[in-house]
Amino acid sequence: MNDRRAELAAGLERGATFARRVFLAAGVVGLGMLLPQYFLEDRVGVDQPPAITHPEFFYGFVGVAAAWQVAFLLISRDPIRHRPLMLAAMLEKATFVVAVAWLYCAGRTSTIVAVCGGLDLVWGLLFAAAFFRTAPARA
Repeated sequence: MNDRRAELAAGLERGATFARRVFLAAGVVGLGMLLPQYFLEDRVGVDQPPAITHPEFFYGFVGVAAAWQVAFLLISRDPIRHRPLMLAAMLEKATFVVAVAWLYCAGRTSTIVAVCGGLDLVWGLLFAAAFFRTAPARA
């Protein structure tokens, strides 16, 4: 029985290590992509209209998205404790993926935005894998 418990604990630790790496990478990459946008308002929409007409939406989006990257970093510190937050993280990724897919199919967004949606799909799938790999083991 002790061998089985040790095996389950080792599996949970491997899952936690995987989750730490996934969420740490997501947070670092996300912040690296988002924070420079604070200095790019005047460049967004230059090549492809419409230009930003409501800067509060632009900065609000960047701020909320950056806050999520910080949440990913927090999850990476203790994925077992913060496992329920992984569900919200998956939802955060899914909302963008669904919106971009819909807009792309309707011809209302560019291929580059669709590629970014695809990247969020990959992150969302990694988040789901981390969620399932950190599930409490049953003895």
